[in-house]
Amino acid sequence: MSEKIVVPALGESITEATVAKWLKNTGDSIEADEPIVELETDKVNLEVPSPINGVLGKISASEGDVVQVGSTLGLINSNSKGHSGNNLKDKSEDKEENNIINIDIEKKKEQKEIKIFQEAQETVTEPESSIEEKPLVLEAQEQESPIEEKPLVLTNEVEEKTEANENLSPAVRKIVAENKIDVKKIKGSGKEGRILKEDLIGLMGVNPGPSERKIKYGHEERIKMTRLRQTIAKRLKQAQENAALLTTFNEVDMTNIVEMRKENQDDFQKRYGVKLGFMSFFIKASVVALKNFPAVNAEIEENEIVYKNYYNISFAVGTEKGLVVPVLRKADELSFADIEKNIKKLSDKAKDGKLTIEDLQGGTFTISNGGVYGSMLSTPILNLPQSGVLGMHNIVDRPIVVDGEIKIRPVMYLALSYDHRIIDGKDSVSFLKTIKENLEDPRRLFLNI
Repeated sequence: MSEKIVVPALGESITEATVAKWLKNTGDSIEADEPIVELETDKVNLEVPSPINGVLGKISASEGDVVQVGSTLGLINSNSKGHSGNNLKDKSEDKEENNIINIDIEKKKEQKEIKIFQEAQETVTEPESSIEEKPLVLEAQEQESPIEEKPLVLTNEVEEKTEANENLSPAVRKIVAENKIDVKKIKGSGKEGRILKEDLIGLMGVNPGPSERKIKYGHEERIKMTRLRQTIAKRLKQAQENAALLTTFNEVDMTNIVEMRKENQDDFQKRYGVKLGFMSFFIKASVVALKNFPAVNAEIEENEIVYKNYYNISFAVGTEKGLVVPVLRKADELSFADIEKNIKKLSDKAKDGKLTIEDLQGGTFTISNGGVYGSMLSTPILNLPQSGVLGMHNIVDRPIVVDGEIKIRPVMYLALSYDHRIIDGKDSVSFLKTIKENLEDPRRLFLNI
């Protein structure tokens, strides 16, 4: 009995996938629900589990093949087999035959042991004294003849090299020896053409060796784009072509948030089992701003503007396979602790390649944190069909004016990219200013103002 391995439903608007990797080989034993093949879709990678216990039989789709939803990937052969009376009889007969064979083997083994014992008794060992000892005599041919010493003769090349090295300083000699430099090919800049240390340093700077990557992969390397990377490229290009992109900037004094995190980090972590990060503050501040400026939380659908009265915040996570954007649902109904827990959960799933289609769908606004990689400023691009994306950047101590005095404060630059077709400049600037105010005075987030 065999069971088909089929391509499961992959989510809304996804009809095909690429076979990324077979996790099992033909003939391998497989348990039910054990992953057997990895599929790569436009959004995520997912593992297809085995429907039954059995052995992997025929593989119908090879790695790299594009497969449709519902198509057959391979077959699983069931482990269960029927046992008839004849089978039982055969097994019984086999058992009897094995017993007979085993008896014969035991008899032969006993006979062999007896024979060996008898031969050992008949063997007479000679006493050690009967062995005649003879003195060790070296033959004449074994004696080594004296080695004829020949005078050392320097060739012209060696003489030139020796003469050249004598004119070098100890520091230059060291560099020459360590880097195996041919001094005859170097024109010295010192007196009478003497080679100086600077000449060698300049030479090594002008002629560096090839990079490790070039040595490993050659002059060029070509790698096929994954479906995820192809989809990212396609969607980013669509955003540039279909939306009227514009970006506005502002800066945030992060002093109060930094101090609040520092003062409450230990208590927060002990109580909730997760660290208090910056992202929860930005999500809370964004939700407040989205409620005040609903156009930023809307999207264009043909000739209509669809205003979303729920707040699903997408946040970008960088992985080895590319950028993914999981969704934090109902962010307006979550506490700081719930936000941090869900962010960690989704981030771990993204890095392990365990995100589902549902984890990536339904976002209304996106936050991108390039600051974790050291970005000072950027212009983030929209995550269609959304109309706005907030860019966070690194926190750097900068001089700013506070109450007429120059002070050093931790400052972050913020960037809001938006679709100018639906969001006016006034709303975009006011939206970003609202986020700034709530971050600089985080008490406002708890007062819902």
